[in-house]
Amino acid sequence: MKMSAAEISQVLKEGELEKRSDSLLQFWKRKTCVLTTDSLNIYADTQKRSKGKELKLQSIKKVDCVERTGKFVYFTIVTTDNKEIDFRCSGEENCWNAVITMALIDYQNRKAIQDFKTRQDNESASPGQQERRMARAP
Repeated sequence: MKMSAAEISQVLKEGELEKRSDSLLQFWKRKTCVLTTDSLNIYADTQKRSKGKELKLQSIKKVDCVERTGKFVYFTIVTTDNKEIDFRCSGEENCWNAVITMALIDYQNRKAIQDFKTRQDNESASPGQQERRMARAP
């Protein structure tokens, strides 16, 4: 299943999100984020989107540890290499954690369908193996 460039680059959500720094004091830094169907892009500056980090959805294992306080919703993104990245967003806004979770589920579903179709195409390309499997069946 090939996806068009328009599908890959579709923006799902754009706005501000606060990320906890990795430094000893762990300050919260406001970042501009753009969530697409393929990745979460994190930029330090709203105006200049040149220096940014791209977190591909394929490298995200789960969105975890959601906690709501009076003003903020706190959540953690866990990557496939078990790194944890802490975020918080304003409670009044459309919560980022839910949108990221839904984008991750959509990405995983698309990948599963693509893998299934690839496997199905490979099996149909070699009919000799299919006949041998059926010949062995009781």
